[in-house]
Amino acid sequence: MHASRRFFLRSLGLSAAVGLTPIKSLAAAAIFEPARTETAQGPILLNSNENAYGPLPKSVTALQDSLGQANRYPFAFFGELAEEISALHHVKPNQIVLGCGSSEILRMTAMALLGNGKQLVQASPTYEAMDHYARVAGAAVVSLPLTHEYAHDLGAMLAAIKKTESLVYICNPNNPTASLTPRKYLEDFISRLPNSAHVLIDEAYHHFAASSQQYRSFIDYPVDNERVIVSRTFSKIYGLAGLRLGYAVASPAMAESLRRYATVININALVSAAAMAGLRDTDGLAAAAKRNADDRQEFFNQAMARMLKPIDSQANFVMMNAHRPAEDVIEHFRKNNILVGRKFPAMSTHVRVSLGKSGEMAEFWQVWDRMGGGMTM
Repeated sequence: MHASRRFFLRSLGLSAAVGLTPIKSLAAAAIFEPARTETAQGPILLNSNENAYGPLPKSVTALQDSLGQANRYPFAFFGELAEEISALHHVKPNQIVLGCGSSEILRMTAMALLGNGKQLVQASPTYEAMDHYARVAGAAVVSLPLTHEYAHDLGAMLAAIKKTESLVYICNPNNPTASLTPRKYLEDFISRLPNSAHVLIDEAYHHFAASSQQYRSFIDYPVDNERVIVSRTFSKIYGLAGLRLGYAVASPAMAESLRRYATVININALVSAAAMAGLRDTDGLAAAAKRNADDRQEFFNQAMARMLKPIDSQANFVMMNAHRPAEDVIEHFRKNNILVGRKFPAMSTHVRVSLGKSGEMAEFWQVWDRMGGGMTM
């Protein structure tokens, strides 16, 4: 690690920070899951789409080995981590923007592209953080229902884009539905966008969808299209949600614009070491993806045995209709020491369930059955 503190400051874009346009502070803005109710055993956590099995094997080793660096600032990691990620995606290091989780990437994007007189166009339901950041920034928010296939309604989104500056947020696979919007439709959508619009494609669940014939990452798009930003996270398949690391791939100019709004020293030494080890752990990554696919199939097997019809999932969670108020289902599981996903007003009878270990899922289905969940739906 030979990158210097000076390189860190330059990569952060602090030289451009003088004269920033005033904007409401988003530093404390965040979206949180409901508080976890602890018991003697601790609840079964099926509520936050985490990797129940923990970090990849090589990341665990790297974490242990890097503990001795916890007393040092992580300046040197910025350049090395950006180079590692850029090599993976065949882009230049100056196209990589690092964040304290991909939630910080979303915050940076809102601050860079939104404000009074501008608008965010998004699906409903979708991941709520961008909605929150847009409103804090003073932008209008246009939320449009998903299609009957639970894809983004790209036609309606295109029609909603006005001549004013707009940011379109596409979470693909989508959270909370775990559904896909096929790439060919997204490509056509992007080609028809007016010059006043940018697109952020959130690929937090990319690794779980890679085997689908309808899915292909947009990570290559910012190379040729400066209006497209793609975000990724280490919180899901890499199992590093508690350590916080995400990144964006963007054009060099857009990447520089985003960095102006980054928190100073927004990554730490431990997560940097774990992330770089995870990127190199191709066997561990493949095993995690297969395990998730197997766990997901078992969930569908159990659901179909109960005549349930969950939404087809391309992620590490499943959304299904309980045909009763979601808050009642959530409370039923909470009383039985299981936390499932929060309610989503646009789908008021659907419940989102993160995939857990086999024993945890067996307990989930036992509690479901005590609710009368075996009815035809």
